[in-house]
Amino acid sequence: MPVREKFELGLKELQLKLTELGEFSIDALHQSLKALETKDIELALEIIDNDAKADMMYEEINDFAILLIAKQQPVAIDLRRIIVGIKIATDIERIADFAVNIAKATIRIGNQELVKPIVHVKKMLEITSNMLQLAIKAFNEEDTKIAKKIADMDDEVDHLNGHAISELMEISRQNPEYVQQISHLAFVCRYLERAADHTTNIAESVFYLVKGRHYDW
Repeated sequence: MPVREKFELGLKELQLKLTELGEFSIDALHQSLKALETKDIELALEIIDNDAKADMMYEEINDFAILLIAKQQPVAIDLRRIIVGIKIATDIERIADFAVNIAKATIRIGNQELVKPIVHVKKMLEITSNMLQLAIKAFNEEDTKIAKKIADMDDEVDHLNGHAISELMEISRQNPEYVQQISHLAFVCRYLERAADHTTNIAESVFYLVKGRHYDW
């Protein structure tokens, strides 16, 4: 098999591994919100246990990328593709960590009835999930147009986060007995907001990959 063809197959495998890690992280986020909304402690514990799989997938991506560099000795744009892939894997793995953090918040809240429906939180999750799916697509297709859309979606998550926090603070003033739960819910909002930020980092990495410079959102 020609060297170039072998290298292209390696890049495709790297993309597949990143896509798999992204899908795992998206599912973990959805499951963490499900556990929170339904007060499912067993599911929350399962999410925490499954984080070891995300760590393993992340390590596999790093090892594979390093091996690809060592064996193929890529230069210029090809080397940049691999390095960007490693950086993106770091952002995706961090998103999986936020799902674990939400699961831990669920355990701390326990069986206590939620002070309010988590409508804004679920909307933040929906947007963040879509952002991550688009970010992975943008990387695989090296599409900066898709990458630019993600910044606008991140602004929407920021807006929802601010609105949710304001509501929680108002409830806290009126119901001080729920201050501990409200604190945990505020952290959940923060975790989703940070997940969206890491997804925006992926979009920035895609722009750097294609254009060779960083994009000022």
